[in-house]
Amino acid sequence: MPDDTNSIIAIPGSFRDPDGRVFLRENILYRSVAYSYKENYLQLIRSGLYSKLTTLGFLIHHDEVDVSQSNAGCFKLLKPTRIEFVSYPYEWSFNQLKDVAILVLEIQKIALDYDMTLKDSSAFNIQFNEGKPVLIDTLSFEIYEEGEPWVAYKQFCQHFLAPLALMSFKDTRLNELFKSNLDGIPLDLAASLLPARSRLSTGILIHIHLHSVGQKKFSDKKINRNSGKKKFSRNAFSGLIESLGKTITGLRSPKHVASWYNYYADIELPGAYISEKIKMVNNYCAQVGPHFVWDLGANTGVFSKLDSLKKSFVVSMDSSHECVDKIYTDCRENGRTNILPLLIDVMNPSPALGWENKERDPLFKRGKADLVMALALVHHLAITNNLPLNRIASFFNDIAKHLVIEFVPKEDSNAQKLLRSKADIFPDYTPEKFEAEFSNYFAIKERTKLAGTERVLYLMRRITD
Repeated sequence: MPDDTNSIIAIPGSFRDPDGRVFLRENILYRSVAYSYKENYLQLIRSGLYSKLTTLGFLIHHDEVDVSQSNAGCFKLLKPTRIEFVSYPYEWSFNQLKDVAILVLEIQKIALDYDMTLKDSSAFNIQFNEGKPVLIDTLSFEIYEEGEPWVAYKQFCQHFLAPLALMSFKDTRLNELFKSNLDGIPLDLAASLLPARSRLSTGILIHIHLHSVGQKKFSDKKINRNSGKKKFSRNAFSGLIESLGKTITGLRSPKHVASWYNYYADIELPGAYISEKIKMVNNYCAQVGPHFVWDLGANTGVFSKLDSLKKSFVVSMDSSHECVDKIYTDCRENGRTNILPLLIDVMNPSPALGWENKERDPLFKRGKADLVMALALVHHLAITNNLPLNRIASFFNDIAKHLVIEFVPKEDSNAQKLLRSKADIFPDYTPEKFEAEFSNYFAIKERTKLAGTERVLYLMRRITD
């Protein structure tokens, strides 16, 4: 998020909602509530729904503050709890997106008991906080009117059911379609990509295949919401939510093991290498004592879970869906709340997207890490992707105050695997050149040659800090 202590800065992603805006003032996050949302807000608070959802941890907590701190007249001004790091649905693994979808449906079920409903069901309204998904848009609720259908039904199917079905029936990489479809994957596209066997699922048949047909059929029809008798009863509403819930919970991530999934089990190095590496990385991290950490190329999160990082907030990134999903499910099952796993390819990180390329921030503008870990990563950047060492060093200078980084020489068995399918065009990929290039930006505080290998682990600090 933007950081400015002197003025009001609007958060670009919030401009679409006429009922309120999100902004920063003196680096404090606020949400304004317009008078147009007054009755809905009062119902949310007075009915007890807000209290119920915040107690359950389903909705972000807020404090009401003096409205004079807003630069425009508004009914209420809220100061919500601020999460550590903003992430987006195209960065989530299958089980992350599935848990978010289940949360949205559970919130809708509870809201109906309080005579309210969700007016939208955007995946971008959910963030991960302390290891669990939470709704951050307090203004997503409106008063329920008997007989009205769920206005967020289509959006829910596009933001959750379609991508989850495509990942489950076809390929987890299809969640990438979210990047080019910020309002969710179009149902006709999802229906065309899903295999014929997906129609054997009643929920997928109804909510994607038939739903997409209905969209086409009525796309050019004018709808008069005031004509005729309203027939969508409360029971029908609840039945729709129940059907969506059963469909979502019935989806499973496909079984596929990525080539690097068992990296530390399959690695052709002495057993002492791994134990010493864990010991030294733990030691280096303890020396820094970071609050915010990026673990790039995290694999299954072995180093994200180190004891020295238990009090740190760790964004654990990998390009392998299976690795990210394993980190997430392991943390969920073991109650580890300080790690946010994200599906990120360092070679092609999430860009700025949306209107004016400002609605969704690029990855490295969403926060500044105290410490970056890059373990067994540099040889992939240099050899697999042909990145010169000077460009790699410059990149880390942009993002890392402290750096724990491992150099894997060309002679290493794993580096040799990368060279089997390509010519060795990397005469400058040497330990001496690595240290020389990184020394342009970093002071090397410590170095350790890891047991039984030629690999070297470094602790560095950026010179300009």
